[in-house]
Amino acid sequence: MRYAPFIKPGDTLGYIAPSFGCSIDPYKSCFDNALKNWQEAGYKSLLGPNAYAGEGCGISNIPEKCAEEFMSFYLSQESSALLSVGGGELMCEILPFIDFGKIKDAAPKWFMGYSDNTNITYLLTTICDVASIYGPCAQSFGMEPMHDFLKDAKALLEGTKLSFEGYGMYEVESLKSKDDPLVPLNATVPRNIKVFDGEKISSDKEVLFSGRLLGGCLDSLINLLGTRFDKTRDFIERYKEDGILWFIESCELNPYEIRRAIWQMDNAGWLENCKGFLIGRPGGECDFEELDHIRAYLEPLSKLNVPAILDIDIGHVAPQLPVISGAIGDVRAFGQEMSVTYRLN
Repeated sequence: MRYAPFIKPGDTLGYIAPSFGCSIDPYKSCFDNALKNWQEAGYKSLLGPNAYAGEGCGISNIPEKCAEEFMSFYLSQESSALLSVGGGELMCEILPFIDFGKIKDAAPKWFMGYSDNTNITYLLTTICDVASIYGPCAQSFGMEPMHDFLKDAKALLEGTKLSFEGYGMYEVESLKSKDDPLVPLNATVPRNIKVFDGEKISSDKEVLFSGRLLGGCLDSLINLLGTRFDKTRDFIERYKEDGILWFIESCELNPYEIRRAIWQMDNAGWLENCKGFLIGRPGGECDFEELDHIRAYLEPLSKLNVPAILDIDIGHVAPQLPVISGAIGDVRAFGQEMSVTYRLN
């Protein structure tokens, strides 16, 4: 696995929009303030041509221009790391225009984003053996005051923090609006982690496990499965001595769609040599009377007899832990306590 150098004040950060561009409020104002916050922290800014664009449908521009922006910024030495300005819907359409061969030959560079950005974070890791960061998009850093999860993502990019424990409260309903774009996180609900020890959910048993981290947004992962960009089984074979520690979360999937997605992953061979799961809170309709999201995950996964930590701070329901895709993750969980430490092996 290849890891980019961590960033430091004085470096230039590249801001690109391979998915959604910050063309409208509240995202535009958030992004403007995020640029100010990063600049006040000592970083220079280099904006891609699509950062404020809204020319496409569910994406900043036509796929060719989004891919051109990504390739240009990734291969250029002008920026030290790339931050995606937002998520979106159709980032998959840029993939035929990405030259992954050139990326494999280039020096590694950090790319950070989540949701639709799984299309890049996942493929950088599985195709190019380049670690990436599944974490907040650039416009999120415009929040005032900045929540600890944003400070943690910055610390991870800087390499000053590699161990994380999550946060005590989470947000059910955001107060962000066009009139108040910089509003702080409305974290009002205590987190409720479920620790699955491989057989049952346990509240009084410490669970420890490790593996090579791989994953992202389940909605996007299933879209990639079986395409010519799907090199997952090759990746699992390359890192079979480490085993795979899956981190997954969903944006819009309901419990039945989650269950079908896990079935697809299993029958495509993606879950071979699996060491465990880190599962974020679902962003979509999470509970039906006959099937909730916990059962949707655990019933098909229980046959693997590996641990899983569910409803943790990853993904669409903020706050979100930053995850290094491609690193070794060492996980500890007990009751409502959990921690993950990244090893850059």
